[in-house]
Amino acid sequence: MQHRNLTRIMKLQQQHLILNGHRNHQTGALALVADHCDVFINHRGVDTKRNMASLLYHHLSLLNVRSFLDMNTLKPGDCLSERIQNAIRDCKVGIAVFSPNYGSSYYCLLELALMMEMKKKIIPVFFDVMPSEIHVNPRQMHCTSGEIQRFHRALEEAKMAVGLVFNSLKGNWSDVLTTTSDIVMKRLTEIDGK
Repeated sequence: MQHRNLTRIMKLQQQHLILNGHRNHQTGALALVADHCDVFINHRGVDTKRNMASLLYHHLSLLNVRSFLDMNTLKPGDCLSERIQNAIRDCKVGIAVFSPNYGSSYYCLLELALMMEMKKKIIPVFFDVMPSEIHVNPRQMHCTSGEIQRFHRALEEAKMAVGLVFNSLKGNWSDVLTTTSDIVMKRLTEIDGK
């Protein structure tokens, strides 16, 4: 696996990735400047922004994988919906970090629906929640019945993919980050090989 990761890193560097030269103030990682991303990290900020999502973004950055994480990628003045839709359209792999409050977020479910409708490879990570516990919670959102049905379809389809289950109180953080990153690298290698 290390040889493939090294090959992938070298290939990305050959594709003229430009290192921005400054460190992200939240992760300490060097920011990668590119027109598109390889991986879109879909997550519920209140549950995972300061732990799983940020750590995963940082870990993938160290592997030179261009990832989109809203708080690290968006800049003041960006059009939120346009940047997110473009990132989802351009990404090769999506990571859906499901968490206890995920199903009550309109934006999480919208991003997931877009990824599923665009037939992106999804890697589900169930963070402090079991797959059977994730549901669309329309009482917490203002959306139409059509949107609720769309979100429900996307969520059920995503839950059908084999995912990782992680308990933040009992699990090994290093293991879950390494395993998730290895799966991402494998999927990217498969996609690039086609």
